[in-house]
Amino acid sequence: MSTSSNLYRGFRYPAEVINQAVSLYHCFSLSLRKVELILAARGIVVSYETIRARSLRLGRTYAGIVNLTEE
Repeated sequence: MSTSSNLYRGFRYPAEVINQAVSLYHCFSLSLRKVELILAARGIVVSYETIRARSLRLGRTYAGIVNLTEE
């Protein structure tokens, strides 16, 4: 029985919300505050500092996943 580590364990927001925020920031080169506004328009209240922290922690992993799916 193998246990894989959950990349999103311990976060307040679901994986879909984190993926959306990180992808908006990295893929579209939006500012943190613009990502915050876009998510707020969708009913998700999150600060730009939270987006920054998640992007720093998950951005490299997310970029690797995106690059693998594009090939």
